[in-house]
Amino acid sequence: MRSKAKVLLAKADPDIATNDKDYVFIHFILNNLPRGLIGLLLAVILSAAMSSTASELNALGTITTLDIYQRYAPVSTAPKHYLKMSKLFTFSWGIIAIAIASVASLFENLIQLVNIIGSIFYGNVSGDLSSCLFFKRIQGKAVFYAAIVTQILVIVIFYADLMSYLWLNVLGCGLVILIAYFFQLFSAKAKTA
Repeated sequence: MRSKAKVLLAKADPDIATNDKDYVFIHFILNNLPRGLIGLLLAVILSAAMSSTASELNALGTITTLDIYQRYAPVSTAPKHYLKMSKLFTFSWGIIAIAIASVASLFENLIQLVNIIGSIFYGNVSGDLSSCLFFKRIQGKAVFYAAIVTQILVIVIFYADLMSYLWLNVLGCGLVILIAYFFQLFSAKAKTA
């Protein structure tokens, strides 16, 4: 198995730009572990990936069924109906995951893709949570509108390439709190006027 993996790595296209750090783990495994442990390690990695993927898809299907379908389209009260819909939504989320995985190869590596997507949305979520936990005077409506404005600003800043995508987390969190504070301030002034 070790020799097959080395042959596959050797046959890789030399024109493809790669970083050495992307292959450190693979190089260590191929050169320092015995064959049986390599197979065992691959089995462990694959089983962990399949388990976490199955859990995520199941959770997405259940949440979609309970929080969206059951609330906004109450067709039946029979549990079998909602079980069937949960399976359908799980299958749909699986198709979406496959589509995203097909597009993910266009990026430098998967870690970069996850960090980019996370940086666009995580700052906004952190700002929502922080404003609820630490600023009791800011009400939910102000935070909601601030989150919408912030998300638009963060996407524009990302596409304009004004800063590194990892800093969008900090920017999004700060903008949500700041904009929500001003929304709350102006809505309080409007009520008193």
